[in-house]
Amino acid sequence: MTSACPACLGPDLRPFYTVERVPAASCLMLDDEAAARAFPAGELRLAVCESCGFVTNTAFDPALTRYEDDYEESQGCSPRFRDYAAELADGWVRRYGLAGKTVVELGCGKGDFLATLIASGVGHGIGIDPAVRTERIDPALRPRTTWIPGLFPEALETIDAEAVVCRHTLEHIAPVGAWLRTVRSAIGARTDTVVLFELPDVLRVLREGAFWDVYYEHCSYFSAGSLAALFRRSGFEPLDLRRTYDDQYLVIEARPVPAGRAPAGVDTGDRDDVLAAAGTFVARMEEARTHWRGRVRKVAASGGNVLLWGASSKAVGFLATLGDDARHVAAAVDINPHKQNRHLAGSGHRVVAPDAVPDLAPDLVIVMNPTYAAEIGRGLDARGVQTALETL
Repeated sequence: MTSACPACLGPDLRPFYTVERVPAASCLMLDDEAAARAFPAGELRLAVCESCGFVTNTAFDPALTRYEDDYEESQGCSPRFRDYAAELADGWVRRYGLAGKTVVELGCGKGDFLATLIASGVGHGIGIDPAVRTERIDPALRPRTTWIPGLFPEALETIDAEAVVCRHTLEHIAPVGAWLRTVRSAIGARTDTVVLFELPDVLRVLREGAFWDVYYEHCSYFSAGSLAALFRRSGFEPLDLRRTYDDQYLVIEARPVPAGRAPAGVDTGDRDDVLAAAGTFVARMEEARTHWRGRVRKVAASGGNVLLWGASSKAVGFLATLGDDARHVAAAVDINPHKQNRHLAGSGHRVVAPDAVPDLAPDLVIVMNPTYAAEIGRGLDARGVQTALETL
């Protein structure tokens, strides 16, 4: 059980949200429904650091997490997401002169974004992730890539590259302070290496009571202020920090500072905002859960079908928190073929392809991420499906 803040080592962690049992995996796809329902569970005990505003799951047990080749986190099947990723990659390559240069991606997943960076002009990409699937990489790109199926820093002790990219990985790491200092150490004496991270914004999650954005693998939650402060403490100087993707994500761009020099800037941060939002999270979360429980019960009472669109972390978190009312959801829909005809951990819900939706005749489709609502609406129209479409 964590007692000190993993980000700043402060002693004052204030608990504010507890769930005794949640699935220990949110992106691991299982072939068997019974195995999915029996998947190991962990405990959520979210606490906020009163010194820096960092949020952590103090009950997190890394032994329960599994990042294997069946871990299906890729969002690259969505045109909306691909456009965003291409825009992000193009901007980074242009802004930091990465054309023809070497980039290391820590936590590269299936390699989608590293491939996008190469398409934007990067000369060589090195990707490291225990769930990497090299057979899914475009053969034309393979001569310009190196893939390491493992974890940093165990499988990659030093980083010699013009850029380090890390997207949606830091939130999966419990000892975040120690880990980010390891990144700085691996870069060594180079100070020209740009460090480019992206991760969820916890302030949005807390203010919205978005219980579907809280799940077991995410043991570390950052606001803009706590993220910038961690980077400075770890030997990096932030160059830019902004929200992206309809304000869901934080993007931080930084460079290592020479040994012995303090990073520029003062850690003013947004700690008070995070503390206030943590204090109201449970009430907002209960309000949201009551709404969705009532909504799915109403459809079920009339003999209708409810579908979730988006069979990923948000769906697993949503169904786990609905409790018994999750039985009123018939299935989850996803455009990723690697998820289809498989099952979600915890609830065991089947994942179906969009082409299966007409036969299921849904009376309500709940969109797990409002960013994709227009894309999903077009998909339903193309299949002649008339239904209520509502977003979280």
